[in-house]
Amino acid sequence: MRLDIDDVTIEASGVRLVEDVRFAVGSGSFVGLVGPNGSGKSTLLRSVYRALRPSGGAIRLDGDDLHAMDPRAAARALAALPQESSAEFDFTVAEVVAMGRLPHRNRTAASDRDICARAMARTGVAHLADRGFLSLSGGEKQRVLIARALAQQPRVLVLDEPTNHLDVAHQLDILSLVRGSGPTVLAALHDLNLAAAHCDVLHVIDGGRIVASGPPGDVLRPALLAEVFGVRAHPVRHPGTDAVQLLFDLLPPTP
Repeated sequence: MRLDIDDVTIEASGVRLVEDVRFAVGSGSFVGLVGPNGSGKSTLLRSVYRALRPSGGAIRLDGDDLHAMDPRAAARALAALPQESSAEFDFTVAEVVAMGRLPHRNRTAASDRDICARAMARTGVAHLADRGFLSLSGGEKQRVLIARALAQQPRVLVLDEPTNHLDVAHQLDILSLVRGSGPTVLAALHDLNLAAAHCDVLHVIDGGRIVASGPPGDVLRPALLAEVFGVRAHPVRHPGTDAVQLLFDLLPPTP
């Protein structure tokens, strides 16, 4: 499923947070949003998963206006993992993952249980099925929420900092899993090396605008990283994958 961000502008309390953002996420691709804190990444993603309505422009799924779709139809097509997820009630892990099946109520209970079981197995949380969600560590909660999103069986998956709270092994495992799971993926990532290793295309957002787009090796240039992130970057190549990876220093102080 193709996702199009068509000249999207988002305002709140009279402040323009995102301005005239336009790009496409091709069917089956993994596209990353990178940028400094406060650049507009999460705000844009909230609009993609319908938590915010754009002030201008449109977000389209295979040509259909996402914000004009029936909520249940939209939930069958698109799943999201927000950066901040809260739970007031201590559901079990199995119950949290089963929430991903709510848009598919026409399915049989047995089919739903199988789908949820596979999602928990794929994210390494099956052994936690009977644990209370609130008793889990931050990393365990994150993997449960990813399992819930996968159980939803979306055609588009929107992820806002999906590697938050995860150790290095689980960061690599989850991003590889997401990349190989089938949906079109749009993800905001803070770790530029993870973004470079897993994304087909990167869009750099700064001040609410896209300032660079393209394959990671073309986008993550030292001059751009100095301008946007305020760091001195030293690109190297991963010896196993040849993906660009970055070593960082602070920029020298201005005389």
